[in-house]
Amino acid sequence: MTVPVRQITEDQRFSLLSIEESHFIDLKSAEISPASLTKTIVAFCNTSGGEIFLGIEEVEGLNGKQRAWRGFDDQEQANAFFQVLEGMSPLGNHYSAEFLLSDGAQGVVLHLTLFKTQEILSASNGKVYVRRSSQNLPIDGDAAIERLKYDKGIKSFEDELSNIKIEEVSNSLIILEFLINVLPSSEPEEWLKKQRVVDGNRPSVAAVLLYSDMPQAILPKRSAVKILRYQTKENGERDFLAFDPMTIEGALYDLIYDSVDTCKKLVEGIKKLGPEGLEQISYPDEALHEVLTNAVLHRDYSIASDVQVRIFDNRIEIESPGRLPGHVTVDTATKTQFARNPKIVRLINKFKNPPNKDVGEGLRTTFEAMNKLRLKRPIIQEKENSVLVILRHENLGSPEQLVMEYLEKNSEISNGIGREITGIKSENTMKEVFYRLRDRDQLEQVPGRAGNKAAWQRKAVLQQEKPEDTE
Repeated sequence: MTVPVRQITEDQRFSLLSIEESHFIDLKSAEISPASLTKTIVAFCNTSGGEIFLGIEEVEGLNGKQRAWRGFDDQEQANAFFQVLEGMSPLGNHYSAEFLLSDGAQGVVLHLTLFKTQEILSASNGKVYVRRSSQNLPIDGDAAIERLKYDKGIKSFEDELSNIKIEEVSNSLIILEFLINVLPSSEPEEWLKKQRVVDGNRPSVAAVLLYSDMPQAILPKRSAVKILRYQTKENGERDFLAFDPMTIEGALYDLIYDSVDTCKKLVEGIKKLGPEGLEQISYPDEALHEVLTNAVLHRDYSIASDVQVRIFDNRIEIESPGRLPGHVTVDTATKTQFARNPKIVRLINKFKNPPNKDVGEGLRTTFEAMNKLRLKRPIIQEKENSVLVILRHENLGSPEQLVMEYLEKNSEISNGIGREITGIKSENTMKEVFYRLRDRDQLEQVPGRAGNKAAWQRKAVLQQEKPEDTE
């Protein structure tokens, strides 16, 4: 294969030498053996992907250990690493590579970008590793490997068989109504077997979630949605709960729609300071709907935890059990598709007015909807055992723009109000916004107001009177 060579500047080289090793970054000596390097390679591929810089090492200096650029003498010296990389996956599609050159630096550094893989990769010693912080940790035991299979979407809990009789799903109100309205020619038991969601007389988890009238009685702690309302903008603490957490239950179709309706009603009761005074908060309906739909349909049902929705004064947090499945990463979540629970996704789409009308478009639709309302992009975070999506009620406009829009309807603005409308948390950072507007001759301090009573107003434009023409 032909590996590109990129020349970097001295500043870029120094920045690279000072980079911190992390969950996504590792620096290795060119002297490392290819077999040892496979531990880091598979750890990245089995987790969230990452980057390796091969040819940067720590050396003893006058001030203790420091980083040094000690690359390969030539590109041929890296061939053994490419042979190992190619042998780890038959398609060789789990990485990209480039060589880095820098004037005044010794040799070439090999920069590897490892991609999260759908399959589980093993190192040269036969062990499986995952990346946690800046460490490569071995996965030992059948239970841990099973957990990783669920994490990566190789195995889905939707296919596990429940310990109940088929009548729980074949004679439920929801499936009878579904078959009458959608598939009038089918008998429940015959249709369930045809869809391969029952085995003999036992329904699968997918069948229970979709067609039982009360899945939560069969799959407790893993099939409901919990909604919490915190009357604060800070992190959620019990003291700020507006009421006891609400639990939404029912089959998945009703669960999604009932959860969205409940969240919308709670959000509509929140007031936010704006140019007109206290204004009602509204998120785009499709954004909230799509994130909640994704959280319910694509969660890992092997984890005994409910989907959680936390509603704050300035944001909504939706946390779904399970890491991002397959090859999906935080960066590709809106651009790629992977169904952890393909049967659930396919079968719920057969309902009238399915919650997942545009299969695979959920998060992309969310981002577009937020942008149309000029709200900031949602945040997607992958945590240890869950995925968190944050919808922020913060405008896309710059802080300066939001301050001037506020002053179009109001005579003055204080630091506290400025922080309220811009989402800025620091009093000093807000002062810097006011100072920048002052330096542009757009704002001035309200005379005679200091300390905690200080405020700013639009700068008055003095019109100089023209002298009368004399003849």
